[in-house]
Amino acid sequence: MNIALFGYGKMGKEIEKILLERGHSISHKISASDNLKALDFSLTDVVIEFSTPASAKNNIKFCLTNKLPIIIGTTGWYDNFDELSKLCLSTDSAMIHATNFSLGVNLFFKLNQQLAKLMNNHPSYNCSVTEIHHTEKKDAPSGTGITIAEGIINELDQFSKWENVSVNKIEDNNILSLVSERLPNVPGTHEVKYENSIDKIEISHTAHSRKGFALGSVIAAEWIINKKGVFTMSDVLGL
Repeated sequence: MNIALFGYGKMGKEIEKILLERGHSISHKISASDNLKALDFSLTDVVIEFSTPASAKNNIKFCLTNKLPIIIGTTGWYDNFDELSKLCLSTDSAMIHATNFSLGVNLFFKLNQQLAKLMNNHPSYNCSVTEIHHTEKKDAPSGTGITIAEGIINELDQFSKWENVSVNKIEDNNILSLVSERLPNVPGTHEVKYENSIDKIEISHTAHSRKGFALGSVIAAEWIINKKGVFTMSDVLGL
C-alpha cells in the first residue's frame, strides 16, 4: 500500500520503519506547516495520523472529505468526535480511532473491564488509575488513561465520573481518581489499583518503546482497506 504519514515526529518515524519492513511505501510525510490542498493524494491508499491535538481535527476532516481512509492516533480531538463521525458516514469514508493502538494496551482495556465487573460486587475496595508518560506529552490525562477510567466507570456502579487528581483529594465517593505523572523518557505506563485495609489488587501495562503503538497503527491501516464506517481497534482485533 501507499501510506501518507500526517505527523513525522518520533512516532511518525517509528511507523515509517514498520511500514517499510512490511513492504509498504510512503506517499507523503506531512508536517504541521504543509498545505494539504496543494499535495496530490491520488496514489495514497491510507493516511496514518499522529500529529498534534491542534492539527488533528482539520487533518481528519480533510481525509474524510476526500475519502481517504484514516487511522487516527492523535488524542485531544474527541470533543469533535460526533461531528467527524457524522462526516465520515455522510461521505461514505472510513476511519479508525483509538486512544492507543498498541495491541497489548487494547488487550489491557478488555482485562480492565472484566476486572471492574468482578469488583462491582466488592465495594470495600477503593479503585484508582495512574498513567505515566514522558515529559514531552502534550495532553494530561492521556487518552489511554481516560479510556481505562471510562471502562471502569461503565462497569462499577460506585463511580459516575473521573477527575484528574490523586485519591486523597477526592471528596466524593462517586468520583474515580485518575492521576497523571510526567517523567523523562517514559513511553507509557498505566496502572489500575483496587485496595482496602486487607489487601491490594493491581493490573498494569508498561510500554518498552513506541514500537507497539506504531505496529498497531500499521495493522489498522492494512485492515481498513475496502471498508466504510467508523471503527476502533476492537474491530481490528476482533475483541
